[in-house]
Amino acid sequence: MDWLISSAMAQQAGSAAQPSLMAQLFPLVALIVLFYFMLIRPQMKRNKEHKSMVSGISKGDEVVTSGGLAGRVTAVGEVYMTVEIAEGTEVKVQKAALAQVLPKGSLKQL
Repeated sequence: MDWLISSAMAQQAGSAAQPSLMAQLFPLVALIVLFYFMLIRPQMKRNKEHKSMVSGISKGDEVVTSGGLAGRVTAVGEVYMTVEIAEGTEVKVQKAALAQVLPKGSLKQL
């Protein structure tokens, strides 16, 4: 059973040098920096782009909602916008549910 005991366990307790506080905290700091650049910063950038897209929406724009509805904006309110998805068919949608603004003329005649 001696092969189960590693040689590190057989050393004396006080002989190994303790790593400094800086060496112990470096992996934690590196992980936080990695999370910031890989997760937090790109998410903040996407939120900023979406916010500017929503604030720039106006009557006549062609949009796609996050639910997949495509249509032309007929009215814009503070929180909601009205989208015409077919001739005579209008739905009220939250502005936050806007997924994409399409180029003019990309939707065929409604």
